Amino acid sequence: MTDAPLPDEARQPDSSEIAADSPVPGAFADGMAAAARRAGFTPAAEGEPISGRALLAAMGGIRGLVEAVLPGLVFLITYTFTRQLFPEQSLVLSLVVPVLIGVVFIVLRRISRQTVTPAVGGLAALIASAVLALFTGRAEDFFLPGFWTNGLYGGALLLSALVGWPLIGLAVGFLMGEGIAWRSNPSRRRVLTILTFCWAGLFALRLAVQLPLYYSGNVEWLGAAKLLMGIPLYAPLLVISWLVVRAVYRADGAQTNGAAAHRPE
Repeated sequence: MTDAPLPDEARQPDSSEIAADSPVPGAFADGMAAAARRAGFTPAAEGEPISGRALLAAMGGIRGLVEAVLPGLVFLITYTFTRQLFPEQSLVLSLVVPVLIGVVFIVLRRISRQTVTPAVGGLAALIASAVLALFTGRAEDFFLPGFWTNGLYGGALLLSALVGWPLIGLAVGFLMGEGIAWRSNPSRRRVLTILTFCWAGLFALRLAVQLPLYYSGNVEWLGAAKLLMGIPLYAPLLVISWLVVRAVYRADGAQTNGAAAHRPE
């Protein structure tokens, strides 16, 4: 069975078309569409089947997964095995190794002539986490920036849904080429609002589980929880979001085409 083509309204116009038809500035429209693509909504918008390859591509491919998971995993392993053997040097060793791995990621991307922006961003986050942990002398503070990120994203998503301008709706709307027209469509608005609440819930769940571990000083369990609540939670929610967005746009498109077919000449 093949997917039916998306309706004309799902065509992706350029930023000049969006700026002309919408009160939203073109730069903002481009930014929201780019955010949707980074989150993995492009395959759903283009009708690409949900597959392991499409999901992997949405998360940055094998290299993107390794860059996202390996530094935290190495920190956890290094800290666990050096805490008893070298208690005084354990924290420094646990922080230096992930940072060095971040540098290696940049070098590998440079050698393969790929964009280094993701690796540079990851290295900056690692350095900030390491400096913070070294300054306080507490290994659990390595995870503090992650709490701030989850709180910021979760709070922004929740607030946007509560005020009637869900961020998932804005991102998907500009990606699908309709700007903010989805707000006048009850089914799309309802679905995109629910999805925004779901993504906000993901960030809230991470904080609810990990913050008690942080305050108890349980670094090993905190590191494990961060890894398990990263990609393993993100990927299923991304697939569900793909399916829901594609379903609501196709359903609305089918209704529009059906109404047009029965309209008298």
